[in-house]
Amino acid sequence: MNRLQQLFQQKQNNILSIYFTAGFPALEDTTKVLSELQRQGVDLAEIGIPFSDPMADGPVIQQSSQEALNNGMTLRVLFDQLKDIRNEIHMPLIMMGYLNPIMQYGFEAFCKKCSEVGIDGLIVPDLPFKEYVTEFKPIADKYGISVVMLITPQTEEERIRLIDKHTDSFIYMVSSASTTGAQSSFNDEKQAYFHRIHAMKLRNPLLIGFGISNAETLQAAYANANGGIVGSQFIKELQQSPDYIDIATNNLLKRLELV
Repeated sequence: MNRLQQLFQQKQNNILSIYFTAGFPALEDTTKVLSELQRQGVDLAEIGIPFSDPMADGPVIQQSSQEALNNGMTLRVLFDQLKDIRNEIHMPLIMMGYLNPIMQYGFEAFCKKCSEVGIDGLIVPDLPFKEYVTEFKPIADKYGISVVMLITPQTEEERIRLIDKHTDSFIYMVSSASTTGAQSSFNDEKQAYFHRIHAMKLRNPLLIGFGISNAETLQAAYANANGGIVGSQFIKELQQSPDYIDIATNNLLKRLELV
């Protein structure tokens, strides 16, 4: 049982996951951000791998990704930054990135390195489910890496139940079929989608992401899933206070009404 599975065993509700882009605002900020997220009580961190064509991401994360690339962030640099991270960071860590840079690194080599530095899970938005089951899952399992799959309002029930059967940490419940980005509230259509998935009583926990930016949207996620994922809003806070990661993190938690 890895740290992800332990988290969901120990805490069933109100789980807060924060996404940030590795190497942003500055190249050496990756470990600083992780330290601050842990210090301020975040349950789970998603480390974004910068990519030049992040198709599922909105403009805020796209910009942070490009700035991180301009700063010199690569997978090899990232793994070097994380090599001693488990001396300090004890919360679960997930890598989130697109298939292209991971395949360029080599999927098995990537999973092996993730295992070595203490990464618990992997989210690849453009990884097809069929290929995941037949080609990628056996390799990820070999190194103890939990692959997290995404579902959207358009995902059919049969596919959702297959995802639930073939994964072992949590299901990333995308609030809409659009790209990432902050929203002030979730409309009735999205609420109906949340209720529909909740009623399926899936084996895996659910975390809702895409659009959580304030207390209202976070509480809607908490009411309909095991927790919520915040990304774009945290990137905005880092943009506004690039030299003060502690202040940016605290400002986010205040906005979410968690402090």
